Parts: sequence; structure tokens; C-alpha cells
Amino acid sequence: MKKVLYILVVIFLVSCKSKAGLVTTTTPLDVVNDSIVTSGKIIQNHYDNKNNFSTLYIRASAKYKHDDDSQSVSAEIKIKKDEEILVSVRFLGITMAKALITPKQVKYYEKIGGNYFEGDYASLSQWLGTDLDFNKIQNMLIGKPIDDMTKDKYVFTETEQFYKLNATNNNTIKSFFFEAQQYLLKKQEVSQPEKERSFEANYPSFKDYPLGIFPESLTINAFQKQQKTTIIIDYNSMTFNEELNFPYSVPSGYDRIYIK
Repeated sequence: MKKVLYILVVIFLVSCKSKAGLVTTTTPLDVVNDSIVTSGKIIQNHYDNKNNFSTLYIRASAKYKHDDDSQSVSAEIKIKKDEEILVSVRFLGITMAKALITPKQVKYYEKIGGNYFEGDYASLSQWLGTDLDFNKIQNMLIGKPIDDMTKDKYVFTETEQFYKLNATNNNTIKSFFFEAQQYLLKKQEVSQPEKERSFEANYPSFKDYPLGIFPESLTINAFQKQQKTTIIIDYNSMTFNEELNFPYSVPSGYDRIYIK
């Protein structure tokens, strides 16, 4: 399904890697429950929310919107933590697209165009002009920041609803919004104003499971100049630590896509 590939490309285009050494500024400190709120405290408290799973199986429904075009599909997302992700997109029970993502390689095929892609992150990163890796995708799906926030410094501000941590590097602005009760990630934004493109992932609600707190839904908005693409993923069910299979094979007769 070409729309699925388009969405992934838009997301990857704005998921640029930040470099260490960002400068933090001084902001007024707030006091909540006799604790001084700082960017370091927010980051530490967020990562204290552990997601202790070995495998995760998500049954989801998804809606794609772009201008006047919209489409609803069902999806299965299988995650073997830190090792592989299999995404299957179905329409009326028919598999229309499938992607197998590992730390070393990305494989993808879509039924309508009869095309498939296989390649490593180096070739994809060169083609997209930005760093791409497995962890960014995994983290976004489970409600974690796309970057390891312990490795950089952030500017802390407080909005009416959330704690906001902001970083700017190489004309890329990244913002992460956390709620104050459990320091869950409510939204993450990446924007490149000079290129007129931005991306945001929103997590409207979470559910507490024995193995951790996970999103109940994920809304992605990607802006490219004057165009907006939205994909809404509702996590209908989650099961943990089952033995999962990750079957992937390209149907015969499909044409391979090469990135030069």
C-alpha cells in the first residue's frame, strides 16, 4: 500500500538525529510536592516507567487521512523487543502491505503496486538525508521518546497542561511533552522550519498493564509544506510475552525497488 510507505517516509524524513552538546538555558524552577522540577528529573521519572516485556502483540485499527482522501485498515504489530518488528496491514481481511524491521535491515512490500524493498539503514538514511534506526520506530510505537533523552540536554518550560523539554540542533527542533502525574509522554514533535516539514506523535491515553504502561492509541500528523497527512492507530488489544512468529516472504512476481 503506497500510502503506508509514504507515511513511513514522511516520519523518517523529520526524525533527524540530534548531536550531543546542546546548550541548556536557565528557566524558573517550579515546586511540585516539595520536589524541584528540572529537565533531568522529568527524564529520569519518565524512564522509571518500565516496559518490561520480551514480546508484544498489538491488534489495531488504523485510519489514513490526506487532503480529501481517507482509508481505514486493520493492522497487526508484532514486536520482539530490541530485535524485530513485523507490521501487517490488511483491508477486508487481505494483506495489502507488510514490513519486517530489524536493527540491521528494513524489508517491505505492498500489494497494489507489486513492489518490494530490502535494504539497510545506511542506504535508507542516505536516501532520506537523515539518520534512521530500529529504536526510533520501536520507541514511537510503545510511547517512548524517539531519542535517548539521557544523552542530551534540554530546555525545560512548563505549559498549562504539560512539562515541555525542547532541543534545537542543525535547524531541527525537537519537543517532548510529559504529563505531571506519572511523567508519561503525551506528545513528541520534530520540525524543520527551513524545509517546511514537521512530524508529531500524540498519545491521547494510556493503559496500565502488569508489565508496564502502554499507549491505547497513537495519532501521527506529518506536515510537508502545505500538505498534512494523519494516521490514527487505535490499539484494540495487547498481549505480552507470547511466543510469536515473524513470517515474511515477498510474493512471486513483485518488482524490487532500489535506492541509488
